[in-house]
Amino acid sequence: MYVSVRDNNVDQALKALKKKMQREGLWREMKRRRSYEKPSEVRARKKAEAVSRARKLERKRIQVEGF
Repeated sequence: MYVSVRDNNVDQALKALKKKMQREGLWREMKRRRSYEKPSEVRARKKAEAVSRARKLERKRIQVEGF
C-alpha cells in the first residue's frame, strides 16, 4: 500500500493511509489474527459474512428494480 506525503504533511498522509486500510479491511483482518480462532468459529464467521453479503446484494437489487 502506498501513500504519498505532500509538503511534509505527515498527518494528512497518515489519515489517508488509515482510510485506505479501513476501506480494504486490513484493520478487521489484523484484529481477527491477534488471537487463535477455532475452526468452528471460522465457519460461523464465514457463514455470517456470506449472509451479510447476500442481504446487501438483495437490498441493492431491490433498490435498482424498485420492488
